[in-house]
Amino acid sequence: MKEPIIKLKNITFSYDKRVVLNSLNFEIYEGDRIGLIGPNGSGKTTLLHIIMGLLKPQSGTVEIFGKIRKKEKDFIEVRQKIGFLFQDSDNQLFCPTVKEDIAFGPLNLGKTKEEAMEIVRKTSQILGIQGLEDRVTYKLSGGEKRLVALATVIAMKPVCFLLDEPSTGLDEDTTEKLLNYLKANTKTLLIVSHDKSFLNKIADKIYLLEQGKIKDLGFHLNKDLPQ
Repeated sequence: MKEPIIKLKNITFSYDKRVVLNSLNFEIYEGDRIGLIGPNGSGKTTLLHIIMGLLKPQSGTVEIFGKIRKKEKDFIEVRQKIGFLFQDSDNQLFCPTVKEDIAFGPLNLGKTKEEAMEIVRKTSQILGIQGLEDRVTYKLSGGEKRLVALATVIAMKPVCFLLDEPSTGLDEDTTEKLLNYLKANTKTLLIVSHDKSFLNKIADKIYLLEQGKIKDLGFHLNKDLPQ
């Protein structure tokens, strides 16, 4: 029987006394293309941060690639193989220039400088950000930062994508370009988004996170999402 890539079991997480995730169970299998919706403050971003080891649940187990992940060192492999897009692009970008930000992941994975620069070139072409490579990252517009943050994720060639509001700040043409890339080049992904039209075009199933639990709405591409 196929094992899930990501398995969360009885996860509970609170901010002060406010319970956000309540004995939550969730699994992602290879080939899953999941959209996650829910009210503001329902814990969608928190869930992604727990998967990546950026937050630690008060109880429950995080199992990824068949291994229980508890300590910081347990998540090194997770961050190499799962591509995570932060909701705020400024949390993703920390190098002086765009090309250094995009090359950072591949270089950390052992690519040569030449290989990394080729990845920068190809990734920039995919997202239409050629010409930004030598720009200072913090001087970019919000939409440009979003694209560069996406480029840093794509450059890692992850086996699974976790994308937190990927279409925020993107115009219609760029959103379409991103959709086309994800459709053609990704196998497994979890997308948190308020953009239901975006999710309807990319996700095979939609989950709702509400009152600390996840519910599979069972909606597919050819169906309208609930309002």
